[in-house]
Amino acid sequence: MATIIVIGAGLGGMSAAYELKAELKQHDIILINNKPDFEFTPSNPWIAVEWRQRQQVSLPIEPYVSKKSIRFIASGLQQLNAEQKQIVLENGQTLNYDFLVLCTGPELAFDEIPGAGPELGGSSSVCTLTHAEHCRNSVHELINEPGPVIIGAMPGASCFGPAYEYAFILDKHLRDNKVRKSIPMTFVTCEPYIGHLGLNGVGDSKGMLESELRQRDIHWICNAKTVGIADGKIEIDELDEEGNVKKHHSLPYKHAMMLPAFRGIAPLRAVEGLVNPRGFVFIDEYQRNPKYPHIYAAGVCVAIPPVNKTPIPTGVPKTGYMIESMVRAITFNIKAELAGELPTAKATWNAICLADMGNTGAAFVAMPQIPPRNVAWFKKGKWVHLAKIAFEKYFLHKMQVGETEPVYERLLLKYLGVDKLE
Repeated sequence: MATIIVIGAGLGGMSAAYELKAELKQHDIILINNKPDFEFTPSNPWIAVEWRQRQQVSLPIEPYVSKKSIRFIASGLQQLNAEQKQIVLENGQTLNYDFLVLCTGPELAFDEIPGAGPELGGSSSVCTLTHAEHCRNSVHELINEPGPVIIGAMPGASCFGPAYEYAFILDKHLRDNKVRKSIPMTFVTCEPYIGHLGLNGVGDSKGMLESELRQRDIHWICNAKTVGIADGKIEIDELDEEGNVKKHHSLPYKHAMMLPAFRGIAPLRAVEGLVNPRGFVFIDEYQRNPKYPHIYAAGVCVAIPPVNKTPIPTGVPKTGYMIESMVRAITFNIKAELAGELPTAKATWNAICLADMGNTGAAFVAMPQIPPRNVAWFKKGKWVHLAKIAFEKYFLHKMQVGETEPVYERLLLKYLGVDKLE
């Protein structure tokens, strides 16, 4: 009997544990996470404006995975000994593995910008459920005492969708509370243009998102290099196309939600040959690390080169559909290896994203994610808002019952009206 350890219990890790157990019933599947609950991260912007509460978007992991005979350990990873195929946990446990699946997600690099992040109080975040609750408190203060709002993404960010989503959701929330007229809003992003999204744009994402911001009286600054946050101001260098400082902005704010750059978690950064300089895991076409082929990886912790060079570094997003595809490939490849066969399954690296805008929404599809593409479009409508609500419901249900069918594919085939996603 083989031991397969999955580290991380987010969208990718939970799916991986369920799929591996479904395909490899006779083997020992261990799921490890640094907290006892699963959190549905895409709902965090709703948490920040009280459209959701914690209990609606999270659930305890152990009661559900144990029903599928998956062992669960609530502890963070302290050390990975890749040569010995062994891990050490923060709770003191040492575990050996035959295969390791890394779904650790990112470490949030707030420390790269002086004063940034909820811990220092300089800016809010919706990257975690706890951060979103902290952000909610800041929104309360904003409504009681209106002032300028800054929303966006700092240098090196790779997940831009939640920033746009939060800007539109907060705009509606402020209008519902009849205080929007007293609150100027500015969108500040390291992207070279609105709608770049770390993907060099998708369809008419530039034109459509500019139009949506303009209709809501949200101003924007692109090529914005956040250099510090202090004394109620965000200091920003706006760069030109050559990377030179074009203008410096000192923006006062009452409420700021700025997404940080990501990097790999510290235990992975300590393993030579496993990760790139930012700590993201190198993988081959079968999701395996080239140096340590018994280590697989999926999701945000995977290394993907930038789509194009930009004046300020921008990372590449890893969307839910892509992550589910990675997990499925990993499952089939580990199954093949245990049967003495070579891995052959490859993930479909398509980007599909649903962004809520309060009472409408926007969706983009890039197939494949990296240009040139077979399909590239960006559309909006109330159907996206409804699709995201449905996706939240479907995925939480999947986590409770241990369903292995990819939710993104099932849901999006329905809403996109196509026969298959290739």
